Amino acid sequence: MKPRSLPRSVPRSRRVGGSASPPFTAGRCDPSATGILPQPKTAARREHRMTWAAVEHIAERLSNRDFAILDDVARVRVLTGTQLQRLHFAHLHGKHRDRTRREVLARLTSMSLLTTLERRVGGARAGSAGLVFALDAGGQRLHRFLSGEITAPRRPRQPGTPTDRYLRHCLAVSELYVQLVELARTAPSTLDTFRAEPACWWQAANGQWIKPDAYLVLSTTSVEDVWAVEVDRSTESLATVRGKLLGYLALVERGERGPDDVAPRVLVTVLDNHRRNAVRDLVSGLPPPADELVTVVIAQDAANHLVRVLRE
Repeated sequence: MKPRSLPRSVPRSRRVGGSASPPFTAGRCDPSATGILPQPKTAARREHRMTWAAVEHIAERLSNRDFAILDDVARVRVLTGTQLQRLHFAHLHGKHRDRTRREVLARLTSMSLLTTLERRVGGARAGSAGLVFALDAGGQRLHRFLSGEITAPRRPRQPGTPTDRYLRHCLAVSELYVQLVELARTAPSTLDTFRAEPACWWQAANGQWIKPDAYLVLSTTSVEDVWAVEVDRSTESLATVRGKLLGYLALVERGERGPDDVAPRVLVTVLDNHRRNAVRDLVSGLPPPADELVTVVIAQDAANHLVRVLRE
């Protein structure tokens, strides 16, 4: 696999080699981050204890699809019933697909591997497809078991319901992952790596934590593209966005690389044309090589854009 040349001012973000992310594997992460959605102080905390022997017994009863579902939820932290259907039940049709999805997710929930958050996407009329799923205490413990963290002291926590703003942000990251998986089924591309926060964070040489919302690697048989993703939902000021982008430019200026010893490009996804124009104007005012390093696209077009760039 040969890397393609990029402008000399931007470290190459295409690399040779690499492998897909193994199930339940976290990246280099801020040690203070747990990866679990924030739990409101007022939420009732249900203590659910499960021995390692019980976890191993449960693992023996799971199918490949069960593991794949848990792997995806662990990877992006939250997925709706509809997103899980697109990922793992797309080969089925009509009522059979809906029924199978409901039965499988209900079974994993009854085993305390998955749990549903209080908020639905689309309201009550969305039914079970609008439920938002996260790893329950048993799923977190199984995560650690399969990651070889049997002796780790951290106790699993019952996920609380985040704010609507934070949940929509998380689901926007999840949606990018789902769309990239869907495109990989038909396009000549492979999604080798996708990590959501906090598993995608890394520490720079100066000790500062670089905290993108996601980190991904897309490849064909000849090239790979590496991206750090910032999901902008117009809830932060442009000054805050500018500060984040300056952090990436500082890495380039110091000649540093990111995870996997690769300097990622930066993709900023936005909600509409007005915000896209505003962020693009911001990028144009940053020092070089900002215009080569940073790409700003509307969120619904992000996955297609990434695949299109990969094939250029």
